[in-house]
Amino acid sequence: MHMKRTQPALIILDDERMRSGVRALRRKCAHMRLVHDVAGDPTVRRHASGFEGLARIVVGQQLSLASADAIWGRLAVAAQPMTAEAFLSLSDAELRAVGLSTGKVRTLRSLSAAIVGGLDLEALDAAPEGDVHAALTALPGVGPWSADIYLLFCLGRADAFAAGDLALQTAVRSVLKLDQRPSGEELLAIAERWRPWRGVAAHLLWAYYKAVRQSPVGPKNR
Repeated sequence: MHMKRTQPALIILDDERMRSGVRALRRKCAHMRLVHDVAGDPTVRRHASGFEGLARIVVGQQLSLASADAIWGRLAVAAQPMTAEAFLSLSDAELRAVGLSTGKVRTLRSLSAAIVGGLDLEALDAAPEGDVHAALTALPGVGPWSADIYLLFCLGRADAFAAGDLALQTAVRSVLKLDQRPSGEELLAIAERWRPWRGVAAHLLWAYYKAVRQSPVGPKNR
């Protein structure tokens, strides 16, 4: 008799679960103890899910946080409310005027058209992480990094992990004293030790990255 495999319960991060994840990571990983000692408790950062959340991630691709926030602020004024329908009502000239590149305009128009055509992003809120990732990366212009960031910051998944993120790769290189920055595939293998709290590990590593960059000494092997 074959037992049906069940999906693991989804853990959604809030402050209490973040602290639980930090404690679990400290118990199981000396590197995470070091990271936590430097970075302290990370805060839970959440954005809206659905079109607004994914659009915000697309806007922020390959930009500094300050630049992304500035463009998003102008877009939020131009498209009110922030819906696919409102986005499609704006001309290319209006979208370029808020700071969006041609590629991002094209991606966001494709996303908006898919939603107007029946794509239900909210239906992904409770879906298994693999299903969310597959559905998002099937959209034009939405790659693995964007899907991972959506899982982390829009859905709050405690075990999501953005292995392609340069800041995470740089932080892990410093903490593990590696000769070079790990590739996304290598970082994904390293992160296996942090399940089911890889999302907490990511928050800790981002906080560590920020802390050591602000330090007068800075991280080794950066």
